[in-house]
Amino acid sequence: MSFSQALLTPKGASADESEVSDLVLMQNVPEADTQIEGNQVSLNALHIYDDGHFMKTEDDLTWKSSNKNVATVDDEGNVTILEHRGRTFISVSDGVHSDRIALDYKVNKSSVKKAEPSLGKQKGARYDIIQKAIEGMTLEEKVGQMLMPDFRKWDGENVTEMLPEIEEQIQKYHLGGVILFRENVVTTEQTAKLVSAYKEASEKFGLLMTIDQEGGIVTRLQSGTDMPGNMALGATRSEEISYDVGHAIGEELSSLGINMNLAPVLDVNNNPDNPVIGVRSFGEDPQLVADLGVAYTKGLQETGVAATAKHFPGHGDTAVDSHLGLPEVPYDKERLKEVELYPFQEAMEAGIDAVMTAHVTFPKIDDTKVISKKDGTKISLPATLSHKVLTGLMREEMGHEGVIITDAMNMNAIAEHFGAVDAAVRAVKAGTDIVLMPVGLEEVAGGLLDAVESGEISEKRIEASVDRILTLKVNRGIIKSENLEEIEDKIQGAVETVGSDEHKAIEKEAAEKSITLVKNDQVLPLEAESDEHVVVIGNSFVDSLGEAVKEQHANTTVVDVGSDYDFTEEQETLVESADKIIVGTYTYSVGTRSPEHPQMKMVNHLMTQNAPVIGVGIRNPYDIMAYPEVDAYLAQYGFRTASFEATAAAIFGENEPAGKLPVTIPGEENGILYPFGHGLTY
Repeated sequence: MSFSQALLTPKGASADESEVSDLVLMQNVPEADTQIEGNQVSLNALHIYDDGHFMKTEDDLTWKSSNKNVATVDDEGNVTILEHRGRTFISVSDGVHSDRIALDYKVNKSSVKKAEPSLGKQKGARYDIIQKAIEGMTLEEKVGQMLMPDFRKWDGENVTEMLPEIEEQIQKYHLGGVILFRENVVTTEQTAKLVSAYKEASEKFGLLMTIDQEGGIVTRLQSGTDMPGNMALGATRSEEISYDVGHAIGEELSSLGINMNLAPVLDVNNNPDNPVIGVRSFGEDPQLVADLGVAYTKGLQETGVAATAKHFPGHGDTAVDSHLGLPEVPYDKERLKEVELYPFQEAMEAGIDAVMTAHVTFPKIDDTKVISKKDGTKISLPATLSHKVLTGLMREEMGHEGVIITDAMNMNAIAEHFGAVDAAVRAVKAGTDIVLMPVGLEEVAGGLLDAVESGEISEKRIEASVDRILTLKVNRGIIKSENLEEIEDKIQGAVETVGSDEHKAIEKEAAEKSITLVKNDQVLPLEAESDEHVVVIGNSFVDSLGEAVKEQHANTTVVDVGSDYDFTEEQETLVESADKIIVGTYTYSVGTRSPEHPQMKMVNHLMTQNAPVIGVGIRNPYDIMAYPEVDAYLAQYGFRTASFEATAAAIFGENEPAGKLPVTIPGEENGILYPFGHGLTY
């Protein structure tokens, strides 16, 4: 059956046609995890419809507390605990249906001196709302929950507001989620409106509104706080800072209505030649990656935003970008458990909501060979499409019970070797729950339906994924509301949160404590008040570095050598006049950090001048491999403003460098130039 044919088949009642059959408190649903903050907790009422779907409801409700000495409740379900020991029942009614939940304020047996509040869920079949919802869903609706496309552009234009065509797609395919990109999220007000419009467009179930807001080089919000990336956090060695960064990112996303973040990256970057992970990783040590990754996750998820560990089973020890080709990790399971898998295991045990798969082959786990549609050759099956990796390893051996989401299915590692439909069918059969950025929404949706109709995929297998997706949505409160969102209130809250002074302070601290002084031959710190002529030289981001240095030292000249890295006569004269030279290098691959690259030849030319040369590795800390004789060298791990400011402050002694290398910097012939953990200070 084609998808267009399926659209003509009878469906369950729509949200408008279905009748309300019950009213339950979301906090009574077994899958809902409600945290009581201090003496406050907010309760939510859900209308259950006779086709099984459920929605938040707020209007015309009556809330009561049976014992106002223990707790009171206002007209919106906000409960205030009064710290008198005892029990109360908080009840809610819509005039026809009602529900209640117990709230106890009593001594915790493990903490005999202190009374603590707790909720006592009611029990019974009426609270199995997820199973009832699945039973009432059509096959098309179930498949739709598993699809998460992007609408980055429409007719060649960036999508920054809801379009009727997109709304039609959301409803036609019953989409469970959408991923946003930098093109979609320009200003805080615009983003809040767009996200709200997406949520209104969904028919029955809340949308997973997803984004890659890792921090550092992968930062989507154009108006958000540009937190330093993971490797910068790795250099701080601070779980507290990692938690704060995750929490701040979560607060900004939540204020905008974005409820799922494809972060943190838990890849162990133990390959200096990795072109796609690099500074997106916390470092090369599995324990460091696990500790900081779990702290970041806790901070993020405490704001109500779902976290996603990526890229399972590990993309760190690769030298191929899976956006461009199909990388391989050759190790056996024992080595993988010690290194690549360790941070993911720790995150799973700490309760991470989701895990993203890697388009990477692991032949020692799954040696299955398939024929590539690109050239007819035999290739290993990528982890994203491997039942042995996703179900055998992740689910059964490692015990992950949450959502599995693929990496983008339009990446060449998948798109070149497998057809769009074949890839999606294989991913679902392997165990994935969400197909991210399917290539051709109608074709993939129809292909999955056909696979169920033919028996290639069982409907039970689809329902298992829908169960996990709806469980995540209930747990994080991602539920469609009967009431229109008060968009002006939403915008006001977002404007107060996104890019707030509090978040900027976290960004500043993280950046300052990450700066790593790798080498210093008695050159640093420079004197900010001296008359010395400082020349800042480079190409990529040289203006950002130069502006930060100028803030510290007035007699500074910036020289942009352009992409050919050749000096004009005027620039040569400026360089010759310099008392100190600061050169920023920017690399993203083995080729760009090669001593033969024009950028690195330029640095080595500068080192023949009389002035001391201070190198700044703007992105990758490995740049010094190409110019090891430089007089001083600092690593800043990213190109966001706060990192340049922190580097300049370190150069002039205002910020005492305290970062420790999160990776080893190799030397010649497999030696070590600077070891993991190295870092100087003043």
